[in-house]
Amino acid sequence: MNDCETITLNSASLDSTQQTQPGSSRLVSSARLSGHPIYTLICWSTHVLLSIAFLWALYTVMWEYSTRRYLKGFSDAVIPAEATAEEKIEAILSWMSRGPARRPDPMGVAVVRDPTETLNYRALLKVCGSATNAFINLADSSGLTARRLLLLGSDRGTRHVVAEVLLGGRWVVVDPTFRTMLRGANGQLLTRRDLQDPETFSTATGNIPLYDPSYNYVETEHVRMERVPLFGSRLRRFADFILPGWQDSPTVSLFLERESFAATITSVLLLVFLVLLRFSLRWYGEVRLGIKAVRIRDQMRRGLHAFVTRPN
Repeated sequence: MNDCETITLNSASLDSTQQTQPGSSRLVSSARLSGHPIYTLICWSTHVLLSIAFLWALYTVMWEYSTRRYLKGFSDAVIPAEATAEEKIEAILSWMSRGPARRPDPMGVAVVRDPTETLNYRALLKVCGSATNAFINLADSSGLTARRLLLLGSDRGTRHVVAEVLLGGRWVVVDPTFRTMLRGANGQLLTRRDLQDPETFSTATGNIPLYDPSYNYVETEHVRMERVPLFGSRLRRFADFILPGWQDSPTVSLFLERESFAATITSVLLLVFLVLLRFSLRWYGEVRLGIKAVRIRDQMRRGLHAFVTRPN
């Protein structure tokens, strides 16, 4: 029995005859409900959606937990226990380059955001997007702070995808596709701002076999909202207004690079929205329509009382 099913009128609206007759409150409540079919339908629909959202949130939390456990075990097997931050990056890149044989290549996989896939297929570790996905997930599970970086062409389309890792207060560039950390002439790790200098860029990439010079750092972004049809640019402006600098957050990159994490965040937000909607509907029914819903705790108390009380 839920809030929409058992409803009583405020005592002020009942006359003395109705209050003394058994079941009169239930009859008047049913009459009041029948006078508000749209409210009843919305209330019932919200209750059903809330139940589904709760089950979905429970499933996604368990999915994210199992993914984290999988990644933790994977990173523990790849990265030495006492490694420094730079050594952790080198260990991940070394595994991606020379790790043990993995499963045959998937068929028909275009975009993969599940690390259990990107970490286990040779072909996916050769594609810049999925290779960066694998790196970011392993880096996150090993305690590193990492985010993805999109290298754009003159047409503002994505040419290449790399990762940035926070080391010593600087976001240094790591290219998982080419299994390298970009370094300058003196061996120092480089940031994307460093790589915007043509001479520094040439020095850092000149010895990388098969490196395409168009993979430059002149134009970069962390999130391409323009890929969203019709509303992409508007969504970006709205997000920038509400939360400036949101796209630079490593959490946003993790949201885009791990399906289980994205599903968990989405399901929890949906659950919170439906809970707030349910409370709003209850308030509207009580204040605007004069309908008072029986609280769940009252239903449980009555059920417990009926269970333990012996009939006369």
